[in-house]
Amino acid sequence: MVKNQLVWTKRSLQHMRALYKYIGENSPQNALKVVNDIIAAMEKITANPEYYNPDKYKIDNDGSYRAFEKHRYRIVYRYQKNIIRVLRIRHTKMEPRNY
Repeated sequence: MVKNQLVWTKRSLQHMRALYKYIGENSPQNALKVVNDIIAAMEKITANPEYYNPDKYKIDNDGSYRAFEKHRYRIVYRYQKNIIRVLRIRHTKMEPRNY
């Protein structure tokens, strides 16, 4: 079995820090839980990167862009050549951008 590599982009790490800071203003414990749950979900899909559906907001998606929701955050990643790149993390109330 080929091991898939998980890579966090600069943008996704910035998003993660921002959500931690935002949630942490009211509850540091909840902020830590949300961040840890997102990380755990991403690590879990290294065994099956195609577990989640293709990203419906990606224009001309070839199926390599996928997305899921966790704690009202939408996580978008791309799976290509045994590499899973976490691209963005945004709150589900934010207006989605087609890209």
